[in-house]
Amino acid sequence: MFDTVIHSGTVVTATDTFRGDIGIRGGRIAAIAERIEGGERRIDAGNRLVLPGGIEAHAHIAQESSAGVMTADDYYSGSVSAAFGGNSSFIPFAGQHRGQSVDDVLATYDARAKRSVIDYSYHLIISDPTENVLTEELPRAFKRGITSFKVFMTYDLMNLGDGGMLDILTVAKEHGAITMVHAENNEMVKWMNRRLAAKGLTAPKYHAISRPELAEEEAVNRAISLAKLVDAPLFIVHVSTAGGAALVQRAKLDGAKLFAETCPQYLALTRHDLDRPGREGAKFMCSPPVRDHATQDALWKHIQAGTFESVSSDHAPYRFDETGKFTAGLDAPYPKIANGMPGIAARLPYLFSEGVVKGRITLQQFVALSSTNAAKTFGMTQKGSLYPGMDADIAIWNPEATRTVTLADQHDNMDFTPFEGMALTGVPEVVLNRGQVIVEHGELRAVEGQGRFIARATVDLTGKPGYRSKELDPAQNFGAEIAP
Repeated sequence: MFDTVIHSGTVVTATDTFRGDIGIRGGRIAAIAERIEGGERRIDAGNRLVLPGGIEAHAHIAQESSAGVMTADDYYSGSVSAAFGGNSSFIPFAGQHRGQSVDDVLATYDARAKRSVIDYSYHLIISDPTENVLTEELPRAFKRGITSFKVFMTYDLMNLGDGGMLDILTVAKEHGAITMVHAENNEMVKWMNRRLAAKGLTAPKYHAISRPELAEEEAVNRAISLAKLVDAPLFIVHVSTAGGAALVQRAKLDGAKLFAETCPQYLALTRHDLDRPGREGAKFMCSPPVRDHATQDALWKHIQAGTFESVSSDHAPYRFDETGKFTAGLDAPYPKIANGMPGIAARLPYLFSEGVVKGRITLQQFVALSSTNAAKTFGMTQKGSLYPGMDADIAIWNPEATRTVTLADQHDNMDFTPFEGMALTGVPEVVLNRGQVIVEHGELRAVEGQGRFIARATVDLTGKPGYRSKELDPAQNFGAEIAP
C-alpha cells in the first residue's frame, strides 16, 4: 500500500510528540499509526526524531545585489546546501532592480530555479513600484501564487521611502499578500558612514557600529506604523536588537497583523568577530550587523516568548575574494564590501543544538520555528506539518550525534563559513522531499531539477484582528473611502 514507511521513530510536530510510523504514497503522507507494515522501502528511524522538513524562508540564491554582485550559490548548490541542513523546501528572493519589470524578473528566476533539488517559491523584492508594477504586474504574480514580497527602508538603490511603502502595503492588502521589510533608518546609517569615513575608520570592524541599534528600532517602529495605517500584514525580517524585538512584541499584543524573524548569526556572533586580523572581519559583515552578548540573551528570550515566527538563515553567500566580498578591491572600505554571510546548512543544526539541546526551547518550538510557522505565514499549505494528506517533506534527526562545523559539511559554493569550529549536537541524517530521499547519511540522493515551484496561498491572519485607523474608517471620516 505504501511507497515508503518510516518506522520506529519519535514523530514531532509543532504541538505533539509520539512514537509512530509514517506511510508515504505518491509523495504524500498517507497514514500515521502506532505501527505500519509493508512499504516498498522501509526506513528505520529507531532512536531518531521524525520532523517536518525545514522551510528556509529567507535566502538569497542566484541573486544580484543592488551593486551588481552575484551570490556564490545558484539554485543547485544552494538547494543542496539547504537539504544537507535538514530543509526540504525554501523561498529565496527574486530581486527587482530599478527599471526592471516584475514579469522579466520572474522569467529570469524561473530559468535559474529549474536546477533546484528541493521545492521552492519566491519572495519578490520590489525596488521600482511603477504604476504598471502596482496595477498589472504584481497582481499577475499573485495569481501565480507568489504571495509575499520584500521592500527596503535603507540602501539608496532599494529604499522606497514611506510613501512607496504605503503604496506597496495597500496593494498587498488588496490581494491577501504579505510585505516583508528590511527595517533600518537610511539617514542614520549614511550619517554614521560619513562620520566614520571622515576619521579614516573604514576597516571591516567599523561596519559593526555604522548601523546603530537605534537605526533598526526607529525603522521597525515606523514600518509597524505604516502597516497599521492601512491595516496590512507585515513581516519584519532579521530583527537584530532587543529594542526592535520589544516593539514587535508590543504591536503583536495590540493585535497588529505582524510577523517577524531573527537569525542564527544574531544569536551566535558579536561585533568582536569583525575585529579579526587583516580582512578576516569582512566574513562577519551583514546588515543589520551582529551585536553583543546582552542582545543575544534578549533575542533568545523573545524566541522563547513567541515574538518570532521563525529563525531564518538570511543566507547571503559572498565569497572571500574579488568575486564576492571584495569586488571593489581587497583594501575597500567597509561600505564597499559585500554584506552578507552564508548559513543555510547551519541554521537548523545550530538552532537544535543551542535551542533544544541546551533547554532553551522545546522540540515543538523547534518544529514551529524551523518549518510550521513559515508554512502558515507564507501560504505553503501542503508543507510544514506531519499529517495525512500533507507532502511527505520529512527530516529524520539523530538528536545525540555531534558534529564540529566545517566548510566541507555546508555543501555550498562558499570558501568559508562563519560557524567554523562550532561544536553542535543534533544532525539531520535523512531528508525527504515529497517522499523522495534527497539526503541520506551524508550522501546526496537528489538529482538536479527535481524540485518543483510551489504556488502559495494568502497569509493566514487568524488571531490577528489588526488596526483600524480613525482617519481611514468611513464611519469616522465623513464617509471618505481612502483605503481598502
